[in-house]
Amino acid sequence: MIRGSDTMVNLVAWWAEDFMYAYPEHSVAVRGGGSGTGIAALFNRATDICASSRSIREEELQRAREMNIDIQEHVMALDGIAIAVHPDNPVDELTMSDLRQIWTGAYTNWADLGGPNLPMTVLSRDSNSGTYVHFQQYVLGENDFARTVRFMGASSSLVMELASNVGSIGYVGMGYVEDEEAVKVLAIKEDEDAEAVRPSIESVQSGVYSIARPLYFYTEGAPGEVAQLFIDFCRSEQGRDVVLETGFVPVAE
Repeated sequence: MIRGSDTMVNLVAWWAEDFMYAYPEHSVAVRGGGSGTGIAALFNRATDICASSRSIREEELQRAREMNIDIQEHVMALDGIAIAVHPDNPVDELTMSDLRQIWTGAYTNWADLGGPNLPMTVLSRDSNSGTYVHFQQYVLGENDFARTVRFMGASSSLVMELASNVGSIGYVGMGYVEDEEAVKVLAIKEDEDAEAVRPSIESVQSGVYSIARPLYFYTEGAPGEVAQLFIDFCRSEQGRDVVLETGFVPVAE
């Protein structure tokens, strides 16, 4: 059983399908629900592997120590967090400062950023999501989200809202926004003088696009025989091909 990150669920499901084809004697079940859900399942011994799009928190590690659980971390891939809008939105790039102003509620209309006189619908993943945690830490600097932000339970739901709402803006793993007829991915500048960069395999792997993070597996102690076989398969050439095909970025060898 593998439980956790909604961002990773398609990637892990594809890995599992290919793994079971290669090793038909083994069965792998995959469930999403969020990184926090996966970590809780690991503590409750309700999953063999937790998939997480954020690193485990110090308070979670402390709880693991109190429960005499040895948490082991496995970096499996990289992900760029894309900032996306409706395709009809004429805005093409934003600064990191703009993002903070949007999600903390200082900007509420696209006219604030040189766009049309159109109210913003600001979207976020919910607080159980590793993507939410990383975005708040890295982009908002631990500042609170505005009370007007709409929290979405799944990445797919957030993308559907972006595709249907001209005034919307949201953040999501870049593997969910490959169809740019449905949504438009913005280029992001570290500051006004910096180059605007879009998330891509090259920009994430090189670190040029900074709104990115590792994707993890967590296990209780050393993985069991089948779990280790699965991890090794995911890191193999075939597994790295799946990472690319699902819109994520392989870890540099």
